[in-house]
Amino acid sequence: MFHAFFTANGLATLATLSVLEVILGIDNLVFIAILVARIEPARQPAARRIGLGLAMITRCLLLATMSHLAHLTAHTGLYVPFSGHPLSFRDLVLLGGGFFLLYKATKEIHEKLEEDDEGMEAPAHANFAKIILQIVLVDIIFSLDSVVTAVGIADDLEIMIAAVILAVMVMIIFSGPISNFINRHPSIKMLALSFLILIGCMLVAEGTGHHINKGYIYFAMFFSLSVEWLNLTTKKNKKAKKALKKAQAENA
Repeated sequence: MFHAFFTANGLATLATLSVLEVILGIDNLVFIAILVARIEPARQPAARRIGLGLAMITRCLLLATMSHLAHLTAHTGLYVPFSGHPLSFRDLVLLGGGFFLLYKATKEIHEKLEEDDEGMEAPAHANFAKIILQIVLVDIIFSLDSVVTAVGIADDLEIMIAAVILAVMVMIIFSGPISNFINRHPSIKMLALSFLILIGCMLVAEGTGHHINKGYIYFAMFFSLSVEWLNLTTKKNKKAKKALKKAQAENA
């Protein structure tokens, strides 16, 4: 059953697919960081682990039932208004996920701005189970491309499942630092929410029959993060110089 792991081709496929699964999970990590921030700090690590653990199970189940995935492309009898594009079950999932991300990101931006206004109280902590459910549901939407990628690269189910497990383990390890970094820097959090809007628009476009190369999305995210990193570095250097001047003035 596990003979594929003992071949050079199998190991190469496992390594390649694991890296791709991690890359495809970056947008999921951003969304998880935003969601988990709504929970009280003491329960956030548990929420990340449980959410990603359940997400791993759903991805493995999708891979194990790949015969049913083909039916997602079956026509539902519905059409996109004006363009006449026939909608499949996969399209409906993408549309639902896209509109959900647009709503969630816009709502988070609104609450963040309202929270920052003087005299406004921070919103109450969200329900733990509700956040876990949202993580699992959104991961199902995000997992469609990773599942299709796994099927296109690997021929053995055990290789696919192993790659998904390894990718989720990496995501669990790095989800904490990513969440903490986003929460420490309000500008990064706002940028992350903007990414969610961008991803939501992409999902809606995909659901209506307009394919968008993900490379453009990742380039936009990388470029924006690079600019913000420069801003944060400049700000940090200014603070360090100011503190140094203050210390020199006190010692003089």
